[in-house]
Amino acid sequence: MRVGLLSFAHVHAEQYQALLRAMPGVELVGFWDDSVNANGYAQRFALQRYLTPQQLLAQALDAIIICSETSRHREFVELSARAGVHILCEKPIALTLNEAEAMREICVKHGVTFMTAFPMRFDPSCSALRQAVQQGQLGGILGINGVNHSENPAVHRAWFADPALSGGGAVMDHVVHLADLLRWCFACEVAEVYAALQWTGGAGELTAPLDTAGLVLLTLTNGVQASIDCSWNRPATYPRWGHLKLDVVGTEGLMVIDAFAEHLTVYAPDVSHPVQWPGFGADPNQAMLSAFLEAVRCQEAPPVSWQDGYEATRVVLAAYASAQQGQPVRLSPSHSPSKLSTVEEGEERRS
Repeated sequence: MRVGLLSFAHVHAEQYQALLRAMPGVELVGFWDDSVNANGYAQRFALQRYLTPQQLLAQALDAIIICSETSRHREFVELSARAGVHILCEKPIALTLNEAEAMREICVKHGVTFMTAFPMRFDPSCSALRQAVQQGQLGGILGINGVNHSENPAVHRAWFADPALSGGGAVMDHVVHLADLLRWCFACEVAEVYAALQWTGGAGELTAPLDTAGLVLLTLTNGVQASIDCSWNRPATYPRWGHLKLDVVGTEGLMVIDAFAEHLTVYAPDVSHPVQWPGFGADPNQAMLSAFLEAVRCQEAPPVSWQDGYEATRVVLAAYASAQQGQPVRLSPSHSPSKLSTVEEGEERRS
């Protein structure tokens, strides 16, 4: 399998390149990146750099991993689809629903696979929760509390703090993961979204106000209510990137998952990170990449689809609309690509 990497803009790209190069039968052909650090990535990872995306896509690739700024996902999906290269695209898949729908259409037109990068579906604790729910081990579900916290990714990649490039802050970055897990574990959609967000910046501090924390309340189509506590509140000295947790309360039991709980405690001389929590056990990113490449190899539907990325984006845009309007936002039925009922083309997500 010949694989390329479109940009190191996303923080996940560095891990992806290492995982791909360790996979039997996979050749990481090279990458494209137009940042000032591009030559540094080529030297650091001993990886071939191509000067244009088209040059990379012309290397008889089987698959491409798109790790660019969110604002450029559509551009690179269209280039890849026209080149006949199968696509794994970072989340969120697009800034607007119109962009997401255009990406689907061109992939269908050119017959290429599109998979959304939701690695938490491949985490053992999340799989265990899904199995417990499907087997009825928790009884009737009474409520769900979710947490997704991290440090501010702008420390590592400045574009995360620019809404024109990222589409938003903590809600855009974190809610998509838990929204997708709720859909996957409970086999239902989100019917209503209510959100209260904390805004940072504006007035010259940032290019635009940015949501750095929020509480998002969801009503699922099965009637269950869920909360998502999302934020970039971890300090730069935090021992690991962050947390992803779910508490599921049922009539027959409570199940708690902490996806990154398995870790060692390391005390280091580095004053910027005196304590570190390196994880161990199964790597969901590795499992996700393997599943994607296996789907491409076998010409099968990917385990995480374009629709999954689209539905998570709908929830995020509804959260921004709700925070702007100060009231819940109802989502239209999701049996087919559709628009938010209260936000034209997903554009009015922030004032």
